[in-house]
Amino acid sequence: MADILKHSDELGNVLVQVQDDLRQLKRSLGRITFHEKGETVDLQALDTAIRRTESGIRRRAEQYQETVNRQVLTLPSIEDLENKTVQIPKWRPPLESIPDMHHQRGQSVGASPGEKHKAALAMRLLYNPVHPKNRTLMHQNYGIQLPDLRKRSATIGPTQRVVTGPTVGSLAVVSGGARNNLYLVPPLSEEDMAAGIASLLEKGLTFSATDLFWTPVRPTAAPLHRREESCSSKMALPEKTSRGQKELIWGKDPGPSHSHGREHSSTWTIQTPPTSASSKSPEHRQITQGAARLAPLNPQCLPALASISISKLSFTILEGRINPMAPDFCRFKQRYCLCWGLLVEVLSGLGRLLRQYAVPMARVDGERLVQLAQGGDLDRAVGGGGSSSAERLLSVIENREEVRDLVYRPGQRYRGEGGTEAAAVRIQSCWRRHWVRNAYLQHRHRKWAAGTIAISWLMHAQLGRVRKSLQESRRTHLDNYRIRGQYLSANWKDIQASRRTIIHIPSLGYSQLQRFSLKGFDILQNIQMGRLCDVRDENVEVIYVSPVRLGDDLFQYYTRLLGLQQRGQGGLQEATVDPEDGLGGGARTTQASCTKRFTILTPDALEDFPTHNMCLSTLLKYSPRTLRRIRNLIQGQQAYMVGGVAHLDDLAVADELGVPLLGPEPAVARLYSTKSGGRRIFTGAGVTVPPGQWDIYSLQQLHETLAQLMTDHMEVRRWLFKMDSEMGGRGTAYCDVSHLTCSTWAQQEYSHHSPECWRKAWAQEPVLIKYLEEIPEWLSRYAQPVKTSCYPTWACFLDTFLRQGGVVEGYPPSDSVTCLTVDLLLQPDGEVTVLSCGDQLHGPSELETAGSSVPQTSMCPDALHTLCLRVGQACLQRHITGHVSMDLATFLDPRTLEQQVWAVDLDLSYSTQLAMTQLMLMMTGGSLNCRTSRLEVPLTKPFLRQKGSKETALPAVASRYAVLGSRLLHTNLSMVHYSVFFQMCKAQGIGFDIKEKQGTVFVLHDSCERYSLGMVTVGDDLQGALMTFARNLSIIHQEISTPNMQGQTNFKGLIRDIEEILGMTIQNKAQVTEEEEKAVTVRTKRDH
Repeated sequence: MADILKHSDELGNVLVQVQDDLRQLKRSLGRITFHEKGETVDLQALDTAIRRTESGIRRRAEQYQETVNRQVLTLPSIEDLENKTVQIPKWRPPLESIPDMHHQRGQSVGASPGEKHKAALAMRLLYNPVHPKNRTLMHQNYGIQLPDLRKRSATIGPTQRVVTGPTVGSLAVVSGGARNNLYLVPPLSEEDMAAGIASLLEKGLTFSATDLFWTPVRPTAAPLHRREESCSSKMALPEKTSRGQKELIWGKDPGPSHSHGREHSSTWTIQTPPTSASSKSPEHRQITQGAARLAPLNPQCLPALASISISKLSFTILEGRINPMAPDFCRFKQRYCLCWGLLVEVLSGLGRLLRQYAVPMARVDGERLVQLAQGGDLDRAVGGGGSSSAERLLSVIENREEVRDLVYRPGQRYRGEGGTEAAAVRIQSCWRRHWVRNAYLQHRHRKWAAGTIAISWLMHAQLGRVRKSLQESRRTHLDNYRIRGQYLSANWKDIQASRRTIIHIPSLGYSQLQRFSLKGFDILQNIQMGRLCDVRDENVEVIYVSPVRLGDDLFQYYTRLLGLQQRGQGGLQEATVDPEDGLGGGARTTQASCTKRFTILTPDALEDFPTHNMCLSTLLKYSPRTLRRIRNLIQGQQAYMVGGVAHLDDLAVADELGVPLLGPEPAVARLYSTKSGGRRIFTGAGVTVPPGQWDIYSLQQLHETLAQLMTDHMEVRRWLFKMDSEMGGRGTAYCDVSHLTCSTWAQQEYSHHSPECWRKAWAQEPVLIKYLEEIPEWLSRYAQPVKTSCYPTWACFLDTFLRQGGVVEGYPPSDSVTCLTVDLLLQPDGEVTVLSCGDQLHGPSELETAGSSVPQTSMCPDALHTLCLRVGQACLQRHITGHVSMDLATFLDPRTLEQQVWAVDLDLSYSTQLAMTQLMLMMTGGSLNCRTSRLEVPLTKPFLRQKGSKETALPAVASRYAVLGSRLLHTNLSMVHYSVFFQMCKAQGIGFDIKEKQGTVFVLHDSCERYSLGMVTVGDDLQGALMTFARNLSIIHQEISTPNMQGQTNFKGLIRDIEEILGMTIQNKAQVTEEEEKAVTVRTKRDH
């Protein structure tokens, strides 16, 4: 290495001298103009040749400098140099004498894997200068003793120790492709800054030959201050320095006292003399070996920002351009010259941003700029783009608020540099985006449409297959129903005479909308618990499917209730309950003759559909275990099924059980169960019906039909509007003719003509026209629905009425109207049997039925029987079998004072009155003869046949009357348990006398809600039964209510209606008594 130092400066002098000569030659040629024979000599070719030569020399100089800086140099130690100056010769190593010192990674050929791994690990540690073992490996492998900055003492004196090794530590080398990319430059530490250009070159940061040798190297003296003074000193750089080699001056700022710096006792100077023979002296070697000790080992001694105020590090950018000659910028550049490569990129990006947004003036904070450059966010700040990059660049500006306002001002970008091009690009991009967005939306819409069409088609095909499967299944059910119906009609007599099982399913197959609108729909289906009383026939067993889960208290109640008939005859035995008999709870008695022949089942799917409000037949359809249980119970026996309101699932359940269904087809039942269908049957049977019209589906048709009916029947004072598909008075509204402004005038017009003349069109025309004018307003103002809870206004009622269809009919023109209900059994063999008949009891409204009195007393029994037979035959002609309920209205015609009977409604289902009648017959053990309208009850009374003979008990028959309350509602009942309720009734004397066959019997509907129940009262006469019924309602209401908690109930309406009936009964009795007395008086006079 000593030989290299002696002979290595020749090539450097040659390259520098050649570059200087070429520059001087170019300057000289630029000032000289030659003329030869009147022509100017073109020096362009000569200038081009000089430039090509200069470029080649620069390239060779770069290769030379890179080679030189990669060598391992040995510097001498520094001795006491306070009073002497050491001359360092100029270093000019010859190029051919410089060996290639590149580190060879794979020197050991054929080494073992362990040695390879150890060598690779050692190289990684050598490339990592911050690793704790880097210093040890450098000393072991290369003999270089690096200073330990962490364990350095506060004061380091001069040393005579010779340190051999490279001038820079083992640094991370940048890859070749990234050496010229300033974005990938690793951050420079203070040690790298102290190491100089060699450190940068070792990291792979190459410089051009022009940068290395643009300014010739001049030997100057570097003053060295003491450590405590150097920490607070300032740093200054000469104006002419090169990137390849810089002269560091440690000391105070140059000033007037700079000339006296060499006389300061604490200042060291190093003078580099020109190349001479003295460079070979031992002193020169010692200085060379100790030059490495000149690097400050304490980080506090490095140039720091704390020693320079912020104002000295700040500079101004005017209109996005930096003035390189500005003093503040020169101070900033001198302060951070070692990391200037990174700062140039940030300054370039900042200036470009300010020019793009036409910022007139920006004050840059130097500290923040350096932090941004060395903070690792250089790529994102300079080349990231977007608002985040601009924010990072604006963060280094002191007047950032003003600059930010300008940058974020709308349209400001297009006023700066390249604004026109940016605006054009923006317009084009927006238009392209708009065009592409529309194309994409159109494509997406088409894709969505195609997907929708495909899914719709798949769903349509799937629904078609499911629909076809359901149709086929329902067709199979219907065919099986018809086949079993033929068997039932052919063997009906035999089935009725033999032991049989009746499966009662009290299902209400209403539409889904009606089911959801009915409160307590499951309890409403269970109010026909009286069906259990079919067991009074010794050949009948009953399977009752309950829509609600009954508790043990209800099982025990009905078990004991059905055994009261045997107790009255003295033959009741103790009843037991079998809770495991039937899924969901079953009850069978083991000893009593009646109580052992009924079973109560609950569908197992009841909890699976708690909020669907399914009808009972649908729930049973989805209850396979319950169906299997029923099949086991009826196995080997004659059985048939009795449903409620017909539904398609009735056929499915009957087909699953393999039993016939006693009832019409669901389609036939839907057709004739409507108000319009009932009027068709009544008309076909020749029964008198109220004046009206059916199948009304439009508003104009309603107005015209109503006007014509009102004109034809001037005696009708109230008109009713009934929906086809509603039941129980829910779909009924009414309007009185008296509210018409022209009603008085119309009556006068009617009185001017005779009844025969009034039927002609010319006589009715004025009244008809007047009615057509006033009917729309008359209906909108005075029409009122009966059940305001379902249809609060006429508009709501009218909308549903026109959607479902309905009828318009007149109300009987009388102040005293009696309605009665008749239950018929249309047997499959073609016979018609009247099972029950009773006068209706009304609730809160005259059009709501809450109960009935049995038997009926409002019309002639023979006329009623004849009418029932005619209606029954009309139903049989339309293939309607099973249970049918018919509503009639009877009144006295005000003109002829003759009794009129109108058929007003027809229900093709098992009625609640029939279920209550079965319970009443079960309790009394009597029979109801509807042809004579007599309820005959057998009694046991002792009397003597002959004198001295034994007493014998012979049965006697007594007439009884019963009042049936099918659904008595009171919300306060839910707060009283059944046991407490019966104790209360017992205390008030409410009960049933088994021997006298009269009293009160209750029908319990459920175990949970308990807000509704049924009640049957039996008395010697109708007046007594009505009074007992009203008294019971009054007592129950008083016992369960308080003045502050009356509850919602229909008790009061029933009591009021019963009082009116009792008043009429007393009046009728008085009238009959008077007539009888008059007849007796007339007969007496005739006898005399």
